[in-house]
Amino acid sequence: MLRAPTLKSVMTPFPSSIDAEAPVREAIEFMREAGFRHLPVTVDGTVQGVVSDRDIQLILGPDFAYPREDEVRVKDAIAGGPHVVDINTRLDSALRYLVEHHIDSVAVTKHGKLVGIFTATDAC
Repeated sequence: MLRAPTLKSVMTPFPSSIDAEAPVREAIEFMREAGFRHLPVTVDGTVQGVVSDRDIQLILGPDFAYPREDEVRVKDAIAGGPHVVDINTRLDSALRYLVEHHIDSVAVTKHGKLVGIFTATDAC
């Protein structure tokens, strides 16, 4: 019987992250410049979850008009969470987690430290 691969083999390693207290404006600019749709969020180096471009759009509205993007913190835009899994999680378990929680991504950790991000795009 074949063993299911772990996230280690399919995740995006060494992701950038943003502090939970940073203004949403910084997350928007960073994700646009880098071409990301998901960005891990940390507090003092500890992973708190992932913020997506969709999470930001939901909190700011479709035209990013209200509230102002420099008044809202990244932590305010995180939907649910924290959605964090260990690097040794089997791929099938991670996919089940995404489906059960209706999310597109999870932060991947090793010994509590951010080491990757796994998104629906990685799964495809």
